Amino acid sequence: MASRKKPPSKTRPHKRPSTASTATQAAPAKSAPGMTPAGGGLGNIRDSIDAIDARIHGLLNERARFAQLVGISKSSSGKAVDFYRPEREAEVLRMALKRNQGPLRDEEIARLFREIMSACLAQQEPLKVAFLGPEGTFTQAAVLKHFGSSVRALPLPAIDEVFHEVEGGIADFGVVPIENSSEGTVNHTLDMFLSSALKICGEVELRINHYLMGKMSGTDPVKRVCAHAQALAQCRGWLDEQLPDAERVAVSSNAEGARRARDERGTAAIASQAAAEIYGLNLLAHEIEDRQDNTTRFLVVGRKLFSASGVDRTTLLVSGTHTDDSGALFRLLEPLAEHRVNMTRIESRPSRKRKWDYVFFIDIEGHVSDPPVAKALAALEERASLFKVLGSYPRAVL
Repeated sequence: MASRKKPPSKTRPHKRPSTASTATQAAPAKSAPGMTPAGGGLGNIRDSIDAIDARIHGLLNERARFAQLVGISKSSSGKAVDFYRPEREAEVLRMALKRNQGPLRDEEIARLFREIMSACLAQQEPLKVAFLGPEGTFTQAAVLKHFGSSVRALPLPAIDEVFHEVEGGIADFGVVPIENSSEGTVNHTLDMFLSSALKICGEVELRINHYLMGKMSGTDPVKRVCAHAQALAQCRGWLDEQLPDAERVAVSSNAEGARRARDERGTAAIASQAAAEIYGLNLLAHEIEDRQDNTTRFLVVGRKLFSASGVDRTTLLVSGTHTDDSGALFRLLEPLAEHRVNMTRIESRPSRKRKWDYVFFIDIEGHVSDPPVAKALAALEERASLFKVLGSYPRAVL
């Protein structure tokens, strides 16, 4: 909803503000929010924009100084990871979206506030975030969406290496894919939690748009298409219709497919628009995914649990003594129903202890500190042979 406009001011036109960066120094140049410049000419509009920019600049510096105080009060080491609080950042984003009345879209507001928080946090030392690389992957895009640009992103070739870098303290956090709305679960990520002590600290939902790209100028010369197996599956219908004779080659990542498309004659790739820019490829077809709502969920992994944000999700790893007994799964899940805790997802994986024995990965709504959740989990733990809280974290904001 657009803000109500006030009648044009009858006072003298605004002068161009000074270049001072603080809110106090910029005060003489400020104009009332929503005010139409006197005369309505282009010059007056630009003067008003300059005045607003000066106020924004002053407020940003003021916010950064307060962020420094938060860091000093919480940590003497000066390391960003010591006072990074995902629950607080989620709360800030939700408040920003709640008060947004346009004309900027919610996605733009969230991105702007994410970058502000990222820059303020990085004053001490940037966070080090490992991700499934190389550069140009959707996982890198998830890192930027969740942490902002003021982090040190560390691309790694495999999901297990992301876990190991965080476990060893080389990276502060890691970002890995967990499921796609079209093709389901990334089992390698689930299996890492069977042996890893890392915790889930957050989640990112990223709308996935796939592009066909190559060095050629059209699709006729395409002999093969290289991409990650998930991307090939997400574009199966389009490929069947548009490139039925092209060989489909599964590679370790979409970025690796883009590299091959750059270096091999007749090879095209399916990847992100960013990958086309990084590897110097032409976009041959846009948004070729079969489903318009194609979305991938990513997990942020770290070394500790965080407090509740108010809108949270908890992920559990559980199993029973004999998972092949009738009613075994029902007995494990019954406490959730009794305490009215909503289960949103369940996946089974081999326990790797003996054949036909399984563990269950369960997502529920709420935080472990919420009384109904705490009571349900206490009852569930009594019935389980394996019980582990993998994480209790803010649900994805947008």
